[in-house]
Amino acid sequence: MFRLAEEGYPFILFFLLPAVASALLGWMWAAGAGLVLTGFMLYFFRDPDRETPADGNAFISPADGKVILITEAEEEEVLKSRALKISIFMSPLNVHVNRSPCDGVVRSVRHYPGRFYSAFRDNASILNEHITMLLECERHGRIVVKQIAGAVARRAVCRVKPGDRLARGQRYGMIKFSSRLDVFLPLDTRVRVKLNDRVFAGETVIGVREPDG
Repeated sequence: MFRLAEEGYPFILFFLLPAVASALLGWMWAAGAGLVLTGFMLYFFRDPDRETPADGNAFISPADGKVILITEAEEEEVLKSRALKISIFMSPLNVHVNRSPCDGVVRSVRHYPGRFYSAFRDNASILNEHITMLLECERHGRIVVKQIAGAVARRAVCRVKPGDRLARGQRYGMIKFSSRLDVFLPLDTRVRVKLNDRVFAGETVIGVREPDG
Protein backbone atom coordinates (compact mmCIF):
# COMPACT_ATOMS: atom_id res chain seq x y z
CA MET A 1 0.00 0.00 0.00
CA PHE A 2 1.37 3.41 -1.00
CA ARG A 3 1.44 5.69 2.03
CA LEU A 4 2.00 9.45 2.19
CA ALA A 5 3.21 11.64 5.05
CA GLU A 6 0.32 13.80 6.20
CA GLU A 7 2.39 16.97 5.70
CA GLY A 8 2.44 16.31 1.96
CA TYR A 9 -1.25 16.70 1.16
CA PRO A 10 -1.29 20.54 1.00
CA PHE A 11 1.69 20.50 -1.39
CA ILE A 12 0.12 17.84 -3.59
CA LEU A 13 -3.18 19.71 -3.83
CA PHE A 14 -1.34 22.99 -4.47
CA PHE A 15 -0.01 21.60 -7.75
CA LEU A 16 -2.73 19.09 -8.63
CA LEU A 17 -5.73 21.45 -8.58
CA PRO A 18 -4.20 24.03 -10.98
CA ALA A 19 -3.08 21.16 -13.23
CA VAL A 20 -6.66 19.86 -13.44
CA ALA A 21 -8.02 23.38 -14.01
CA SER A 22 -5.45 24.00 -16.74
CA ALA A 23 -6.39 20.74 -18.47
CA LEU A 24 -10.07 21.70 -18.43
CA LEU A 25 -9.20 25.07 -19.97
CA GLY A 26 -7.08 23.42 -22.65
CA TRP A 27 -3.78 24.80 -21.37
CA MET A 28 -1.98 21.52 -21.82
CA TRP A 29 1.54 22.83 -21.24
CA ALA A 30 0.51 24.21 -17.85
CA ALA A 31 -1.38 21.02 -17.03
CA GLY A 32 1.67 18.95 -17.91
CA ALA A 33 3.96 21.04 -15.74
CA GLY A 34 1.50 20.83 -12.85
CA LEU A 35 1.28 17.06 -13.14
CA VAL A 36 5.06 16.70 -13.15
CA LEU A 37 5.29 18.77 -9.96
CA THR A 38 2.43 16.79 -8.44
CA GLY A 39 4.29 13.59 -9.22
CA PHE A 40 7.42 14.90 -7.51
CA MET A 41 5.42 15.79 -4.40
CA LEU A 42 3.92 12.31 -4.32
CA TYR A 43 7.42 10.87 -4.53
CA PHE A 44 8.93 13.23 -1.99
CA PHE A 45 6.26 12.71 0.67
CA ARG A 46 6.17 8.93 0.36
CA ASP A 47 6.19 7.17 3.71
CA PRO A 48 6.91 3.46 3.30
CA ASP A 49 6.53 0.96 6.10
CA ARG A 50 9.78 -0.29 7.58
CA GLU A 51 10.75 -3.47 9.46
CA THR A 52 12.58 -2.38 12.62
CA PRO A 53 15.17 -4.75 14.16
CA ALA A 54 14.01 -6.35 17.42
CA ASP A 55 17.29 -5.84 19.33
CA GLY A 56 16.44 -3.53 22.25
CA ASN A 57 20.13 -2.65 22.69
CA ALA A 58 20.33 -1.21 19.17
CA PHE A 59 19.92 2.41 18.15
CA ILE A 60 18.06 2.67 14.84
CA SER A 61 18.69 5.35 12.25
CA PRO A 62 16.20 8.21 12.67
CA ALA A 63 16.53 9.28 9.03
CA ASP A 64 17.17 8.09 5.50
CA GLY A 65 20.32 9.45 3.92
CA LYS A 66 24.11 9.43 4.03
CA VAL A 67 26.26 9.42 7.16
CA ILE A 68 28.40 12.57 6.97
CA LEU A 69 29.81 12.79 10.50
CA ILE A 70 30.72 10.42 13.34
CA THR A 71 32.50 12.08 16.25
CA GLU A 72 32.59 12.75 19.96
CA ALA A 73 31.10 16.20 20.56
CA GLU A 74 29.62 18.47 23.20
CA GLU A 75 25.82 18.62 23.12
CA GLU A 76 25.36 22.13 24.50
CA GLU A 77 21.60 22.68 24.39
CA VAL A 78 20.09 19.86 26.46
CA LEU A 79 22.56 17.24 27.66
CA LYS A 80 25.33 19.79 28.29
CA SER A 81 27.85 16.97 28.14
CA ARG A 82 29.87 15.05 25.60
CA ALA A 83 28.17 12.41 23.48
CA LEU A 84 28.63 10.34 20.34
CA LYS A 85 27.34 12.47 17.47
CA ILE A 86 26.17 10.89 14.21
CA SER A 87 24.97 13.20 11.43
CA ILE A 88 22.84 12.07 8.49
CA PHE A 89 22.29 14.17 5.36
CA MET A 90 19.01 13.77 3.47
CA SER A 91 18.91 14.59 -0.23
CA PRO A 92 15.67 15.49 -2.05
CA LEU A 93 15.46 11.87 -3.24
CA ASN A 94 15.40 10.34 0.25
CA VAL A 95 12.34 9.53 2.33
CA HIS A 96 12.09 12.46 4.77
CA VAL A 97 10.00 10.95 7.55
CA ASN A 98 11.94 10.75 10.83
CA ARG A 99 11.70 7.85 13.29
CA SER A 100 12.62 7.23 16.90
CA PRO A 101 16.07 5.64 17.47
CA CYS A 102 14.92 3.73 20.58
CA ASP A 103 12.01 3.00 22.90
CA GLY A 104 11.46 5.86 25.31
CA VAL A 105 9.57 8.90 26.56
CA VAL A 106 9.84 12.38 25.08
CA ARG A 107 11.09 14.73 27.80
CA SER A 108 11.34 17.97 25.83
CA VAL A 109 10.89 19.41 22.35
CA ARG A 110 12.50 22.78 21.65
CA HIS A 111 12.52 24.94 18.54
CA TYR A 112 15.62 27.04 17.95
CA PRO A 113 15.46 29.81 15.31
CA GLY A 114 18.54 30.28 13.20
CA ARG A 115 20.02 30.59 9.74
CA PHE A 116 19.72 28.37 6.67
CA TYR A 117 23.31 27.50 5.84
CA SER A 118 24.26 24.34 3.97
CA ALA A 119 23.43 21.28 6.09
CA PHE A 120 26.91 19.89 5.35
CA ARG A 121 28.56 22.54 7.54
CA ASP A 122 29.99 21.14 10.78
CA ASN A 123 28.26 23.84 12.84
CA ALA A 124 24.90 23.62 11.05
CA SER A 125 23.34 21.92 14.07
CA ILE A 126 24.13 25.04 16.12
CA LEU A 127 23.68 27.90 13.64
CA ASN A 128 20.76 26.63 11.55
CA GLU A 129 17.13 26.63 12.56
CA HIS A 130 16.37 23.29 14.20
CA ILE A 131 14.14 21.29 16.53
CA THR A 132 15.81 19.43 19.39
CA MET A 133 14.05 16.46 20.99
CA LEU A 134 15.23 14.95 24.27
CA LEU A 135 14.29 11.29 24.50
CA GLU A 136 14.62 9.26 27.69
CA CYS A 137 15.41 5.78 26.38
CA GLU A 138 14.26 2.89 28.54
CA ARG A 139 17.60 1.08 28.37
CA HIS A 140 20.10 3.82 27.62
CA GLY A 141 19.12 7.02 29.40
CA ARG A 142 18.90 10.39 27.68
CA ILE A 143 19.66 10.91 23.99
CA VAL A 144 19.08 13.90 21.73
CA VAL A 145 17.78 14.03 18.16
CA LYS A 146 18.01 17.27 16.16
CA GLN A 147 16.03 18.01 12.99
CA ILE A 148 18.08 20.67 11.21
CA ALA A 149 16.98 23.01 8.43
CA GLY A 150 19.31 23.58 5.48
CA ALA A 151 19.79 25.88 2.51
CA VAL A 152 16.68 24.48 0.81
CA ALA A 153 14.76 22.90 3.68
CA ARG A 154 13.00 25.60 5.69
CA ARG A 155 10.57 23.60 7.75
CA ALA A 156 10.96 20.76 10.22
CA VAL A 157 7.93 19.08 11.76
CA CYS A 158 7.95 17.33 15.14
CA ARG A 159 4.63 15.62 15.83
CA VAL A 160 5.29 14.67 19.46
CA LYS A 161 5.25 16.57 22.74
CA PRO A 162 6.74 16.03 26.22
CA GLY A 163 5.25 12.97 27.87
CA ASP A 164 4.60 11.08 24.64
CA ARG A 165 5.99 7.56 24.44
CA LEU A 166 7.80 6.43 21.29
CA ALA A 167 8.58 2.90 20.18
CA ARG A 168 11.85 2.13 18.40
CA GLY A 169 11.33 2.94 14.71
CA GLN A 170 8.07 4.86 15.27
CA ARG A 171 7.43 7.88 13.07
CA TYR A 172 7.63 11.19 14.94
CA GLY A 173 8.16 13.94 12.34
CA MET A 174 9.82 14.96 9.10
CA ILE A 175 11.93 17.66 7.45
CA LYS A 176 10.59 19.14 4.22
CA PHE A 177 12.82 19.27 1.14
CA SER A 178 16.11 17.75 2.28
CA SER A 179 18.37 18.61 5.17
CA ARG A 180 20.17 16.95 8.06
CA LEU A 181 19.49 15.08 11.26
CA ASP A 182 21.93 14.74 14.18
CA VAL A 183 21.61 12.14 16.91
CA PHE A 184 23.60 12.27 20.16
CA LEU A 185 24.11 8.85 21.78
CA PRO A 186 25.98 7.66 24.90
CA LEU A 187 29.76 7.71 24.47
CA ASP A 188 30.07 3.96 25.06
CA THR A 189 27.82 3.16 22.10
CA ARG A 190 29.48 0.82 19.61
CA VAL A 191 29.08 2.42 16.17
CA ARG A 192 27.75 0.13 13.46
CA VAL A 193 28.01 2.54 10.52
CA LYS A 194 30.84 4.43 8.84
CA LEU A 195 31.18 7.65 6.91
CA ASN A 196 29.29 7.77 3.60
CA ASP A 197 27.14 4.76 4.49
CA ARG A 198 23.54 4.89 3.26
CA VAL A 199 21.09 4.42 6.11
CA PHE A 200 17.33 3.94 6.30
CA ALA A 201 15.05 5.31 9.01
CA GLY A 202 13.54 2.62 11.18
CA GLU A 203 15.73 -0.13 9.71
CA THR A 204 19.47 0.53 9.83
CA VAL A 205 21.28 -0.14 13.12
CA ILE A 206 23.65 2.79 13.68
CA GLY A 207 24.93 1.73 17.10
CA VAL A 208 24.61 -0.83 19.89
CA ARG A 209 24.98 -0.34 23.63
CA GLU A 210 24.62 -2.82 26.47
CA PRO A 211 22.30 -1.45 29.20
CA ASP A 212 25.00 -1.66 31.88
CA GLY A 213 27.36 0.37 29.72
